[in-house]
Amino acid sequence: MNNVFDEIRPYEPEEMQQAFKEMLDDRQFNAVLKGFAPWLPKSVRNGLLRLAFTGVKTPLDFQKRFMKPVVKYIIRKHTDGCTFNFEWLDGRGNCKEADPTQRFTFVSNHRDIVLDSAFLDMMLIDNGFPTTVEIGIGDNLLIYPWIKRLVRMNKAFVVRRGLSPKEMLRSSQLMSDYIHHAVTKKRENIWIAQREGRAKDSDDRTQESVLKMLAMGGDIRELNIVPLSITYEFDPCDYLKAQEMQQKRDNPAFKKSRQDDLDNMRTGIFGYKGHVYYRCGRPVNSWIDQLADLPRKDFYAALAAKMDKQIHSGYEPLPIHFAALDILTGLPLFLDRYEDDDKERFERYIEGQLKKITIPNPDIDFLRHQMLLMYANPAKNRLDALYG
Repeated sequence: MNNVFDEIRPYEPEEMQQAFKEMLDDRQFNAVLKGFAPWLPKSVRNGLLRLAFTGVKTPLDFQKRFMKPVVKYIIRKHTDGCTFNFEWLDGRGNCKEADPTQRFTFVSNHRDIVLDSAFLDMMLIDNGFPTTVEIGIGDNLLIYPWIKRLVRMNKAFVVRRGLSPKEMLRSSQLMSDYIHHAVTKKRENIWIAQREGRAKDSDDRTQESVLKMLAMGGDIRELNIVPLSITYEFDPCDYLKAQEMQQKRDNPAFKKSRQDDLDNMRTGIFGYKGHVYYRCGRPVNSWIDQLADLPRKDFYAALAAKMDKQIHSGYEPLPIHFAALDILTGLPLFLDRYEDDDKERFERYIEGQLKKITIPNPDIDFLRHQMLLMYANPAKNRLDALYG
């Protein structure tokens, strides 16, 4: 491994045992474990984990041994199921047209800090793909040493936040170089969000800066980008996002705390999501040459727009999203897309989520409007992509 990537990369196989030992020796990690099984002495808990770690040699082994059962439990307990549509790819990870390479850079809209990539990992494994994805995770979320160790054992590379412009340029170059290295040399898949942070109103748009970053490390074609659409029936963090939007409206200088980030992670993991859908779009390499003659300043805008059209058209057309669009506009335009029961269920859900908001002086009309936007925008953007 080229040590230039040591400050950001996931652990290598030869580092896994030491990282696992250091995590077990971490006082804060043990406090977390105690919360799951308070009746077991520390020596027994750690002994069981060491036994389970036997034979784990790589981050992929770790995912299959430890993370897969956890994610399967979350899917079973906190969703109504996950569906993966990969019509443009075959089960061995080969592209059906244009590019025969077996590794991909999945670029998707962003719904959940933790689960977007975790669900994708499980669906890739379950559908016969040879490996999972490496993901970028912001260092603002790595608030404890044990969390940083855990995510690096789980195939995550670190994305630095809050940098000066000069530092950001260096960090972007390093990250791009690493992503190209991971896809072409390590033979890993990559998952990356289409923008920095989640779109609070679910109006998902690919940032040109993300695509430019991906191109800094070499020919963007060698990354074999696949636009990926993620649809959650219900977003358990919707009320937290609406709450944050009011806080920013009332105080433009407002910034989330580390505790806010943890609350979002916890709520996203353990909140009810209904059915979750993933749909792969047509790989970029099968059409990117159509944009080759554009001036450089126009190329990335056109690439982002075409990827957005694929992501938007790939949303699952769920009844509650069309009900939200009708409620928001006050017009009965999509009555054929949902039943009365769907609309009543959705309105009850929104009222229940609004009751969870804890900020002083909540502006209920504003908060409700923002939550309706979160559910209406996927339907609106899908219609625009297909028929606009």
